[in-house]
Amino acid sequence: MTAKTSEPVETAKNPVTSEKRPGSIQVVEFVLGNEHFAIDLFDVKEVVEYTTITKLPNVPAYVRGIIDLRGEITMIIDLKHRLNITEESSTSLESSRIIVLDDKIARSKTGILVDDVTSVSTFEGNHVDYTSASVSKQETSIIGIIKRKARVKDKEINELIIWIDIKQLLSDIDASL
Repeated sequence: MTAKTSEPVETAKNPVTSEKRPGSIQVVEFVLGNEHFAIDLFDVKEVVEYTTITKLPNVPAYVRGIIDLRGEITMIIDLKHRLNITEESSTSLESSRIIVLDDKIARSKTGILVDDVTSVSTFEGNHVDYTSASVSKQETSIIGIIKRKARVKDKEINELIIWIDIKQLLSDIDASL
């Protein structure tokens, strides 16, 4: 079984840290349910189309299973389930995407299942609100909220993108496996 792939996402050699930065940030934007999320571009190896996922026994519910990605076994994390997002997507499972993470992020080859990948974007540091990122002291996987101006029916609105720290989220997952 092989996965159809899209073009690999270009990444730089120096990973971006999740500290507050006045400069620009590069993120991969994606959709879970009705909400927009982002992760650092430097945490992403590539984006692939959905392929059949083989379920594993006795693993946490957010571990969707494994796929064979060009001869390498890759664990797939259902990010919607992991983040307790209950909203259903308007897209089918077969049209969802898998974001394959950089090998330095997790102990094993890992991908995250998302409803759709929308773009790779660059934002200035002043477009990120770090203060309202976490309502709960226990939730440490949210870096900040990215604000973007958008036009909807001749009206300018602020779109909010939740920027998550996938390294932190996977460190929690690695500890539970």
